Amino acid sequence: MRKATFIFGFAIGFIAGTRAGRERYEQMVSLGRQAANHPAVQRATQTAGAKASEYSKVASQKASERMPKLTETAKSSATRVRDRMGSQRDSGGQSAVDGTSPDGPGAPA
Repeated sequence: MRKATFIFGFAIGFIAGTRAGRERYEQMVSLGRQAANHPAVQRATQTAGAKASEYSKVASQKASERMPKLTETAKSSATRVRDRMGSQRDSGGQSAVDGTSPDGPGAPA
């Protein structure tokens, strides 16, 4: 008997809660739509969109201006590394930078 009473009470609570929850959900959706349609909110949305577009254009311009310098820096760095690696191989294992063996100081060359 207790189990049946519990199940019955649970079912009634579930149904009542579902209906109340649905009504509250509909109320929140309605308030959200009203807020979205408010002229002040629409103006703010348009202003934010325009600023985002403006910042995007500025960022694109700055990136395109700086790209050649970045490319040149990367190329010159790669050339320096390649030159150092080549001189290391040419010097019989001696480092081109400090004259030590690649295995560490004091290691036989």
